[in-house]
Amino acid sequence: MTDTVTEQAHGSDIRRHKVTGDVHLVLRRGNEVLFGQRQNTGFEDGAWHLPSGHLEADESVITALIREADEEIGVSIKPEDVQFSHIMHNSSSGGRVAFFFTVRNWHGEPDNREPDKCAVLEWFSTDALPSRMIDYCRLAMTSIADSNRFSVYGW
Repeated sequence: MTDTVTEQAHGSDIRRHKVTGDVHLVLRRGNEVLFGQRQNTGFEDGAWHLPSGHLEADESVITALIREADEEIGVSIKPEDVQFSHIMHNSSSGGRVAFFFTVRNWHGEPDNREPDKCAVLEWFSTDALPSRMIDYCRLAMTSIADSNRFSVYGW
């Protein structure tokens, strides 16, 4: 990523930062949340993480979440069943904005559609999250439990 310096009309230089957008699915079944155990990714393999993915060009965060849910775990979600839960400004990879959405209604049974990157899917109680999680995901889950809709991680 290259920083571009733009000369402003008032004479100051401003460096504009570009961020990557991520979407994270908090799929709820009662008091349980679905997690996948990472493998062969080169980052935090063995850790548990929510189904997630990158926002693509010309895609809303809701559309991205619905697409990722279908691609990763084979469930269909209606836009009206997506509830905003949390947003995080994360310093990873130079800066990311992570959107967390809770879904309680969906069609289909969750199935591991990416066995090359996910060893297994498992439901965990919100009161007993996995001991090994990616740190920012644990912070987001704690924030969601505390009804805190915004956090900053790693800055």
